[in-house]
Amino acid sequence: MSADPQVAVVIPSWNSVGLLPALLDSLGDGGEELEVLVVDNGSSDGTVELLVERNVPHLALPRNIGFAAAMNRGIAATAAPFVFGLNADTVVAPGAIAALRQVLAGDPQLGGVQPRILQLEDSNPGGPAVARLYSAGMALTRDGRAFELGAGEAQSPSYLQPREIFGVCGAACLLRRQLLEGLGGYDERYFSFYEDVDLNVRGRIAGWRFAYVPEAVAWHLGNASWMAEAPQPSAWNAHLVARNRIATQAKFMPLRALPRIIAIEVGSLIRAARQRRLRATMRGKLEGLAQLPRSLRERRRLKRQGDPSRARNWLGVRPL
Repeated sequence: MSADPQVAVVIPSWNSVGLLPALLDSLGDGGEELEVLVVDNGSSDGTVELLVERNVPHLALPRNIGFAAAMNRGIAATAAPFVFGLNADTVVAPGAIAALRQVLAGDPQLGGVQPRILQLEDSNPGGPAVARLYSAGMALTRDGRAFELGAGEAQSPSYLQPREIFGVCGAACLLRRQLLEGLGGYDERYFSFYEDVDLNVRGRIAGWRFAYVPEAVAWHLGNASWMAEAPQPSAWNAHLVARNRIATQAKFMPLRALPRIIAIEVGSLIRAARQRRLRATMRGKLEGLAQLPRSLRERRRLKRQGDPSRARNWLGVRPL
């Protein structure tokens, strides 16, 4: 490692001993000097022992404090001007970090960039030309729900073009430390899910922009540790998404969108009942509503410090 690496790689991990070797090996293939730190969320599967054996810098936390808080711990413990946040179930293609850093460093208005994230079907990524997309950037529906552009689609020429996007996918994104420090990092109340959406919203309001860099490639398996280790993972997922989505919408959505939001949320309860996760979804929505006073205080603070229209202008926009 050089004395002053430009990129800190922060990897939150939870019982990911079977996933981390491929990711760590891929980081050494790009020729980039990196400040690597794994933040382990109280794993019990031998993850910490693996990191010690491989001499990988790490923070070993006594319990699972969530993705958002683990990222913040890693950000605070590193010093490089750019922070590459990675899920433990990702693999990075050679040259991807350098390509992302070049774009981010070249435009001081950019707060973050993301690679072309492809679907990792097993432990060995296939050719980047034939894999299906996981994310070509984050987008918003008109009612404020977030989704990944191109998710599950075969790649087409439009996905190979660089462009500005609403925000970046938290599974693999390079962020400017200045943005993270100015926003106070990820909102740790989210635990997991929608914390990247919330960061993008707050970044936009503060005046930052985000971009998609397709020449940089990463692969992502998607919720691998969560599905394997979380108790009742689909229910926990539904609970957290329902709660955190309300919190984020309350921070920036225009009041005129409220009827549409209510209709969508009622529809989500019907779907949850059909999928036998109504109790978890309802609990999440009730918690989100209980947190409305705090979210509305954050809404007022964000309006004082920035311009909510910078996020609202992306509602319903698909830049493809």
